[in-house]
Amino acid sequence: MATTHPETRTRAGAAAGAPRLRWSPLLALATAAFLGIVTEALPAGVLPEMARDLRVGESAMGQSLTGYALATGLSAIPLARATAHWSRKRLVLAAVAVLLLADAVTALSPSYPLTMAVRIAAGVAVAAIWAELVGYARRLTPPELHGRAIAVTGLGVPLALSLGIPLGTWSGRLIGWRPTFALVAVLAAALLLWIAAAVPDALGRRRGDRPEPVRAALRLPGVRPVLFVTGAYVLAHNVLYTYVAALLDHSGAAGRRDLPLLVLGLASVLGLAVTGLLVDRRLRHLMLAATAAFLAAAGLLLLPAPAAPLVLLAAALWGLGWGSAAPLFQTAVSDAGGERGQTLLVATWNTSMGLGGATGGLLLDLLGPGSFPWFALALLVPVLTVTALARRHGFPPRRDATTPGTAPATAPGNADGPRAAPRTAAPWGDGDRGTGDVPVSPRAG
Repeated sequence: MATTHPETRTRAGAAAGAPRLRWSPLLALATAAFLGIVTEALPAGVLPEMARDLRVGESAMGQSLTGYALATGLSAIPLARATAHWSRKRLVLAAVAVLLLADAVTALSPSYPLTMAVRIAAGVAVAAIWAELVGYARRLTPPELHGRAIAVTGLGVPLALSLGIPLGTWSGRLIGWRPTFALVAVLAAALLLWIAAAVPDALGRRRGDRPEPVRAALRLPGVRPVLFVTGAYVLAHNVLYTYVAALLDHSGAAGRRDLPLLVLGLASVLGLAVTGLLVDRRLRHLMLAATAAFLAAAGLLLLPAPAAPLVLLAAALWGLGWGSAAPLFQTAVSDAGGERGQTLLVATWNTSMGLGGATGGLLLDLLGPGSFPWFALALLVPVLTVTALARRHGFPPRRDATTPGTAPATAPGNADGPRAAPRTAAPWGDGDRGTGDVPVSPRAG
């Protein structure tokens, strides 16, 4: 009879018991993030065609992006309170259904006001998706894999920017913008089926519970530094990215914009992949490195007519810094403020996105595209300073059992920060109830 060495059995048992990611639900949620970004940004690639067909100017059509982002940012907190008692899975399904409807109506819309109305509705719906990604990611995985799971759910964002939007733009030019939006609606329909089959449910808050207001999370140590860093970082990125064509033309890349944008997108995916592997152990170091990379990119773009290799290097550094951002901010704010902090992050992130387009437009009209890197530097230097100072709370060197929301031994199921009362979480099969002002199920930039 064959025998197994004891050491072999021990290693096999350890491997069998090792914590693993639940890939199917996490990837379904990542696809929801992908859908939200594609729905938001697709008009940017087909703006002239949409403006012509809907009989408005390009600047007016561009407001369909600003309106979407502002709707997401401004609705995040009130939407969280209004849906606090909903089943978390039902909320995500409803949000994806609204995106499906918005994309289908956009494909058929004969008028600009109708298009704007459904896009604002889509912006409100996607606020629910952003708010749920981190809660789901944390509850689908053990504490030591939280950061990696958050990175997986955030994978949809760089993939949408590096692949989804370019493919949508190409499709818009090949078959028209209306059929392209119809294809996005088909993707949304398939995603509804995937979520229904793969994503487990969690209950919202119990009726009669009186949660603390979301804004009360601002009093928790570390929340305000993370929100400041998020707002300034996203604003700097969006001023550059919204008018990236003008910026690249100013930098001497006119006529070859596709290559820097491809490098930016691929570097974003690489930045996210590296962050996903290391964020649970190196949150602070990654945040400092990402900011330094973004700062270096802005510095290179300040050079008068830089050589093509320097433009590509700037795009690579920018992409590495930006691709890392979403999981870093989501992990940091969830550790500091739990689900309420996450809702504040959604509001901060998307409001900064909307303001980025408006601010960039003013800078372009008043000072020209050469002012964009200077503006980014003016924001990123304080970001680096605040990150360096937030060593104890916000961006600590270690994420361990004392970090809020990651201490199962003392506060199982508690995702609401250091001042929330611990509550024992029900097993998944019985429906987990969230503990924050935002109802959580088992959750991206």
